Amino acid sequence: MPEHHTPITIFIDADACPVKDETYRVADRYELKVFVVANAYIAVPQGARIERVVVAEGPDVADDWIAERAAPGGIVITADVPLADRCVKAGAAVIAPNGRKFTEGSIGMALATRNLMYDLRSAGETTGGPKPFSKRDRSTFLSALDEAVMRLKREGYGAA
Repeated sequence: MPEHHTPITIFIDADACPVKDETYRVADRYELKVFVVANAYIAVPQGARIERVVVAEGPDVADDWIAERAAPGGIVITADVPLADRCVKAGAAVIAPNGRKFTEGSIGMALATRNLMYDLRSAGETTGGPKPFSKRDRSTFLSALDEAVMRLKREGYGAA
């Protein structure tokens, strides 16, 4: 397997992300760099490999920051489907906090579902919103993140 010069890097779309602590632990275990991106101050653990990025206020500013840096060897943690789409197209591995993997094969349906729900809400329909975050979601996320890191390592990407 050829060695890539690109280290595995994790980008967290941090606003309302329920799995930041889990991500830090996995990143620490594998010695990976983590960017925690938000448009407001978010406390992060002290450490050379965890970097807080506070972007300007405004719609999609954090998403744009992440999408501009998403690339093969990167892992993006987000529940934002349009951001996931941009990052998948850039070659990054993308995982929702509930462990759902966004891939080239699944992102089209995820976008269509998101757009349908948006249209229904705009028309006044009550859609109920997302399910509450569960322990099972957290476990599924941890498995998906570990799997993504191991796959990238097999592909020759390395630690930060």
